[in-house]
Amino acid sequence: MSTEEIAVPESKPLRHGYTTGSNATAATKASLLALITGEPVNEVEILLPNGERVTFQMVSQERGENWVETGVIKDGGDDPDATHKALILSRVSWNGKEGILLDGGIGVGRVTKPGLPVKVGEAAINPVPRKMITGVALEVLSDYKLEDQGVEIIISVPDGEEIAKKTLNFRLGIVGGISILGTRGRVVPFSTAAWKASVAQYIKVAGATQCQSVAITTGGRSEKSAMELFPDWREEAFIQMGEFVGFSAVLIKRQGIRHVVLVGMMGKLSKVAQGVMMVHSKSASIDFNFLADLAEQAGASEELKEEVRGCNTATQAGELMSEAGLHQFFDLLATKCSEEINKHAGGEMKVETVLITLKGDLLGRGEIDDTGNDYRDRG
Repeated sequence: MSTEEIAVPESKPLRHGYTTGSNATAATKASLLALITGEPVNEVEILLPNGERVTFQMVSQERGENWVETGVIKDGGDDPDATHKALILSRVSWNGKEGILLDGGIGVGRVTKPGLPVKVGEAAINPVPRKMITGVALEVLSDYKLEDQGVEIIISVPDGEEIAKKTLNFRLGIVGGISILGTRGRVVPFSTAAWKASVAQYIKVAGATQCQSVAITTGGRSEKSAMELFPDWREEAFIQMGEFVGFSAVLIKRQGIRHVVLVGMMGKLSKVAQGVMMVHSKSASIDFNFLADLAEQAGASEELKEEVRGCNTATQAGELMSEAGLHQFFDLLATKCSEEINKHAGGEMKVETVLITLKGDLLGRGEIDDTGNDYRDRG
């Protein structure tokens, strides 16, 4: 989901939910208990990584000669998550060998690119959920003195492939379905930490796939424009970083990438030009005196400068400059953004900023090169 489409709630308390990893763990416990006891299991309690014990209700359970498959519906709480209400299944069977074999079935993606915490070729079940699932299985086997019994666990999400189309999994090289995720077990609505973790993952993949240039964008519209500007760049080079401009720039530099292009619109880029590196609508206000000074550098009259100072939005200020034919204003603003990003990241980067309209039309462009190298067209 684009951050340009997310409405941040003001005061109503938001209901927490549970991760795909927690749900898969609960379904696994129910399946294994039913397999061992021969009795239906409709409810289980599991321990989350954050230390909380939570009870899950099962919605289905099927039994075969050597297996039990249990389903649970993921409750994402009030989080705008594509996997909310997804059916997550865990089929557990005896495998005749010692140990636990965990894999993904229908609707769970496969990793095809390096840079993720899961090896290429494996099911996209992240390390913490893997530990949760295998841990709960070992716990149940131990309770019934069956430590020497081997089990196979297959996690499936029947609608996973369709759900994955609403995510950016393809960008990470996860094909065929969704990822089984979660580090704390709970889903925190509109979680800043979760969003930053996602951005960090995209940047790691860009580094692991040898991208020498990346484009960071504030959302879906700006990303589309970036892809049109750099049609030859690989998809891993395009990163929707939302509001986290400074955070992204620092991580990009740590990955050894020295060329970054920021693509965005007047409102957020006006903040970046002021040195604001977290551009949420509530993070900082736009300094219209700053924009008026840039307008003066672009040739604005005193009267026009005063109009800029009296604007309500950055877009309104931009419209005044366009009407006056002072298009250099946008190049100056873009160049200032590039300077501030490079400074925030500690220098030694080539930074380009591309300023676009809501329709994706080019307004201005400015760059600084603090590397001495030519990184153009090498995404």
